[in-house]
Amino acid sequence: MKSVIPALGIVSFAVVLTVVLILGTKEQKVGKAKPLGWWWVLGLSTLAGTSYTAAGWPFNVIPQLIMVDGVGLVSVALPGITLPGLALVIMACLAWMGLTRRQVAVVGIILVHIMAGAGGGLGTFAQRIHAVAEHFAS
Repeated sequence: MKSVIPALGIVSFAVVLTVVLILGTKEQKVGKAKPLGWWWVLGLSTLAGTSYTAAGWPFNVIPQLIMVDGVGLVSVALPGITLPGLALVIMACLAWMGLTRRQVAVVGIILVHIMAGAGGGLGTFAQRIHAVAEHFAS
C-alpha cells in the first residue's frame, strides 16, 4: 500500500520540526494556528534534537562545537563534572528558570545532543527518542 505522504527522511523531519518550532513559538498570534504549548515545544524540540543527531554531518557541526567547547569549559571550571551531570543541570534550568517557549525549544535541542553522548539512563532516553524520530521520518 502506498502512503499519501512519502517517507520524509530524518533530515527533512528535523528541518520540518525546526520550522514548526520557530513559527510556533512566536509570542504574538500571526496566522490561524495558535502558538505551541510548553509540552509541545519540549516534545518537538527533543524529537528535532535527536533527528539532527541522527542526520550527522553537516547538521552536527554546531552541536559538536557546543559539546566539545562548552563541556570543555565547564569541566575546567568544575573538574569532575560528567555529561549526565551537565544534562541534569540543563534540565533543572528548564524546570525553574523563566524561559520563553522559543528558549525552551533551543535548550531542548541542545539538551538532547548532550544526553545522546551521556550514556546511562539519559543516553538510553535519547536513543528511544531517536527511534521514535526514525519511525516518524520513514
